[in-house]
Amino acid sequence: QVQLVESGGGLVQAGGSLRLSCAASGRTFSSYAMGWFRQAPGKEREFVASISRSGGSSAHADSVKGRFTISRDNAKNTVYLQMNSLKPEDAAVYYCAAAETLSRISVIGSRGQYAYWGQGTQVTVSS
Repeated sequence: QVQLVESGGGLVQAGGSLRLSCAASGRTFSSYAMGWFRQAPGKEREFVASISRSGGSSAHADSVKGRFTISRDNAKNTVYLQMNSLKPEDAAVYYCAAAETLSRISVIGSRGQYAYWGQGTQVTVSS
């Protein structure tokens, strides 16, 4: 098992930046592809970004492409989400998630493939 704890959320003005962190503990962090998802009130939890076990491959939702960047540091057991040019529609609870996979290069966009989730961190964007 792996335990995930997000941090870095908060209130930011539109156009501003935040960096979310997700610290993992438990089983070997590099065994997991990692993802970020978000859920706004009254909406489904949606995919934001994913990164492979090695960190060499990543994918981002079209809505955040060019503004958000996922990265990971396997030595620190941490995955990050750098969010720039934030918009009011980016406001949500952001969750990190871990998916155990044999592939070192695959990214995983499907929510159902993630077995482990953090508790979430709130991001609020004022207009």
